Amino acid sequence: MKISVVIPAFNEEKLLAATLRAVATAMAAFGQRGWMTELIVCDNNSTDSTAELARRAGATVVFEPINQISRARNAGAAAASGDWLLFIDADSVPTVELFEDVAEQIAGGRCLAGGSTVRMHSEVGWGQALCRLWNWLSLRRHLLAGSFIFCDAAAFRAVGRFSEELFASEELELSRRLKKRAAQQGKAVVILDRHPLLTSDRKVHLYSRWEWLTFLVRVTLGLGRPLRRREACSQWYDGRR
Repeated sequence: MKISVVIPAFNEEKLLAATLRAVATAMAAFGQRGWMTELIVCDNNSTDSTAELARRAGATVVFEPINQISRARNAGAAAASGDWLLFIDADSVPTVELFEDVAEQIAGGRCLAGGSTVRMHSEVGWGQALCRLWNWLSLRRHLLAGSFIFCDAAAFRAVGRFSEELFASEELELSRRLKKRAAQQGKAVVILDRHPLLTSDRKVHLYSRWEWLTFLVRVTLGLGRPLRRREACSQWYDGRR
């Protein structure tokens, strides 16, 4: 068994080092089972020291020139040789316990893909409320948060990878296709909740409630069409860090 950890990264020099250290430590959960691992960072056209930091940490670095989260994840996955892919965002910190839960699901044989609930170290009330709402929806609808997705590599490729037509919410669209394939194969898409993923709350601080509300209204009224335009998804692409 081989696990490929894929981290998409665009100008992440502030947070990437901590993520890479946490991932290196957490990988022990796979090593204890005798599984092989590899770490791949996709430099999504960064202008800072993201790629250099990743190389110093021992990661294989691939380059994706078009700034899009889906393309970065897909480019990392294309370079991966693992039986399973584990996508983690560059501003998130996994634990050994979370990776142990992933290993248990993989070893059990009934899981096709999965994700994790998330938590933020934040004192911003509305941010915490949104986090709780997301976790509730994720658990009940088996929706994958883009910050942490593990998936059988063959299934990932069979369903068509992350949609490169979308500039945000691509993980929700992938969730739908993976759940359909899992049902066809008598398997499951699971959401782990014993050891939530710690993820950055920077978007709560960098963007106001009004900016997020405006985005949600535009997406709703536009029936999702704004998600296909980079300029409409500025929270992910305007470069604020």
